[in-house]
Amino acid sequence: MNELTPQQVLDRLNDAQVIDVRETEEVADGMIVGARHIPLAQVPGSTGLLDKTRPVIAVCRSGRRSAAAAEQLAAAGFTAYTMSGGMLDWKASGLATTAPPAPH
Repeated sequence: MNELTPQQVLDRLNDAQVIDVRETEEVADGMIVGARHIPLAQVPGSTGLLDKTRPVIAVCRSGRRSAAAAEQLAAAGFTAYTMSGGMLDWKASGLATTAPPAPH
């Protein structure tokens, strides 16, 4: 599995797609700026929302669910990564978060 540290994810925000695979109540704690919220269970049915020409970085709370999402995305033909340590490490590193978008 291709893993990136939070700093490596930060460095790639301009050229990669970040998907946050946590549940709705979890993203209320803050998301990476520019990330798209797609809960893990919805990843297989949401691949059409993603650009296959750009890498996808999956993010969760601690890194376990994002690894599963990255495996699913890789099997669907994406270049996929998981962020080691998840949002716990992102926040521990002092990196910025934003509020999730309001549900429609």
